[in-house]
This record gives sequence, structure tokens and C-alpha cells, in this order.
Amino acid sequence: METDTKQSNPVQRLWRALGPGLITGASDDDPSGIATYTQAGAAFGSQLLWSALVTYPLMVSIQEMCARIGLVTDHGLTGIIKQYYSKFLLYTILIISFPSITLNIGADIAGMGAVGNLLFPAVPPFLFSVLFTLLILYSVIFWSYHKISMILKWLCITLFSYILIPFLIDVDWSRVLKDTFLPTFTPDKAYFMALVAILGTTISPYLFFWQASMEVEERNEKRLIVDKKSIDNMEADVKGGMLFTNVVFYFIILAAGTVLFSAGIHTINTVEEAARALRPLAGDYAYLLFALGVIGTGFLAIPVLAGSLSYMMAETFGWSEGFDKTYCEAPGFYITMGISLLVGLLIHFTGISPVHALIYTAVLYGVTAPVLIALILHICNNKTIMGDYTNNGWSNFLGGVTFLVMTLSSLLLLWYTLQ
Repeated sequence: METDTKQSNPVQRLWRALGPGLITGASDDDPSGIATYTQAGAAFGSQLLWSALVTYPLMVSIQEMCARIGLVTDHGLTGIIKQYYSKFLLYTILIISFPSITLNIGADIAGMGAVGNLLFPAVPPFLFSVLFTLLILYSVIFWSYHKISMILKWLCITLFSYILIPFLIDVDWSRVLKDTFLPTFTPDKAYFMALVAILGTTISPYLFFWQASMEVEERNEKRLIVDKKSIDNMEADVKGGMLFTNVVFYFIILAAGTVLFSAGIHTINTVEEAARALRPLAGDYAYLLFALGVIGTGFLAIPVLAGSLSYMMAETFGWSEGFDKTYCEAPGFYITMGISLLVGLLIHFTGISPVHALIYTAVLYGVTAPVLIALILHICNNKTIMGDYTNNGWSNFLGGVTFLVMTLSSLLLLWYTLQ
């Protein structure tokens, strides 16, 4: 009787149904993403809130295609590129992805270390960075896929801290609603740079590879049969995960726009600057929620970043792969992950600032995103690869819009970067 009650509990059914899509979406709000959203709010108040609505269908369209590729083909995105496309394309994507992902890891590790130091000033930031890196490395090597995926799902809860912050402070909700549904543009470099940064942060190429590969892991662990039901479940998971990440980034911009912008603080370069600025203006509760959220999202996002690179390398060189395998069964997969984490940690000690690391990452992501989106569209319209599960007209339309938006944003980013 108790089992029946549990099975009929809609909250528990929803929690069990959420998987790779939730983790992928939540990991998009990593410490470097939090810095981007905070800066957007500090610089422009609530003016960029509309971007959360606009980016949602674009994110869903691409991540759903990536998930479908993994679910239908039982291969990650890199494996499909290797099998059906040129080696030049494969290796070019890999060569660009390695530095961009490791720079992102480095920026996130540095952000976590700095925030840890804010909470416990007696401990130097680099010690926190080393500790966090070792904890992540230990967990991904020695824990099972099931345990890792469950922990990543529970870490998603830390993102609720950002949703709570605006309710601890005074907010002009009429202004918020106006800026959410009626976009306004400021025709200057700073505004479009912030908008391009938001697009690059939300629609990140590493998530494409992670989503496809995690669907393969999920399919194998649950022994899923690809049919309409499994496709529908996957789509619901992706939509839920992407909605979660966009709600969170909406509230981060809202919190920064309400607190920092209103106080005349318009430049925030790092997450520790954001946390430090919030404390006297919004109180200790908001400060602690923000700081703990940074650490929680780092633990969530860094395994996703490192894991996506490991999947790419393993599929490129034909290594055994997956969190469901032990280190002895898939040494190349875990060694790649360890190297990416350690290189990311070393960036913290080279003197390269997290801000510069994020700029370089954004440029590299900007170069690869349009190419990968075009490739994903091509794969999802290829019946030889996808069989009966090719794109419908709506998927192609949204994917096409995403390609155009990301191409334009990439060109703008490159132009602004070179100014």
C-alpha cells in the first residue's frame, strides 16, 4: 500500500523522471555564469530580464536534439561526428574545445576558492581551490554513475538560493514585469556585450556533448527502449531542466539589478565581488545564500565540464567511457578528466585572472557554437543516422533561429573583443 502511495505521488514521479536534462540545465548556472548574470544585472538593472524568456526555447531546441541523438543512436555527439563526418572537423572541434573547457573549469575553481575564503577568511583561497578540486576528482573516479547522477540532482537544489534572494529584499515588481515582457535596448557596446555574454553562457557547446553522452548512459543504465514514450520523457526532462536554469539566471539578474544597480554598483567582475557587495546592501542571509550557491553550483558544473571533455576524447580515440565504469575499465576517460581538472586548477596559479579566462572561453565558445549547431541540425535531419526520429518542422525552425542568433552574437563578440 505504501509503495502504491509513493508511486502515485506526483512530486516523486517528477523527481525520478528528471535526469540528464535537469543536470545539464542546472550546470549551465556555474560560477562563471553567475558572474556573467550578476554583471548584467549590476550594469543594467532589470533591463535584460527579457533575455531569460527569449533564450529558453532556443536552449530547449538544441539540447533536445542532442538528447535525441544520444537516445536514438546510443552514441555521443563526438562518436556520431567521428562516424559520419570528416576527421578534420572532428579534430578541429576537439582542439578548440580542450582549452575552452579547461579555462572554464579554471575560472569556476578560482571562483569557488575565493568564495570559500569569504566564508572562512582564515583559510587562503588557493587551499579551498585545491580541496574542492580533490573532492571532485575523488568523487568522479570512485563513485558509481548512479551515485554521481543522484548527487548532481540533489546539488541542483542549491540553485534555489538565488530564487530566494529577491524575496529577502525590496523589489519593484511592476518594473520587473515590464522589463520581462517588453524588451528595451541600449544602443551601446556595453549593452550588447552583456547580451552576447548571456547568450554565450546559456547556449554553451560543452553542454551539447554532455547532454548526448548522458542520454547514452541513462539509456544503458535503465535499459530504455527507444519509442514514443521514451522520447516524450526525454523531451519533458530537457524542457524542465532548461526551464530551471533560466528561472535561476532570471533571479540572479533580478537580485543584482535590484541590489547592486540601485546602489550605484555597476561593475562586478567576479563572484566574490558580487557576494562582498551584496552583504552590506542586502544583509547576511542574501550574502550567505549567494556564496553557498556559488560553491554548490561549482560542485555541480565542474564534473559536467570535465566529463564532457572526457566523453569527447574517449569517443574520438575509441576508449572505453562512462561513469558506470571503474577507473580500471576506462582509464583514458578518467585520466582525461583528471588532467582537465588539474590544468584548470593550475590556471588559478598562473596569474591569469578568472575574468580573462572567461573572456577567452567566451570567444572560443563563440567560434564553435554556430558550427556545432549547424552540425546538430544536419545530423537530426539525416534519416541514415536518426531513422524515424528526425527533426520536425518546429525543431528545424527553432534550431535555425538559434543558429542565426548564435552566429550574430559570435560576430558581435569577436568585434567587441577586438575593439
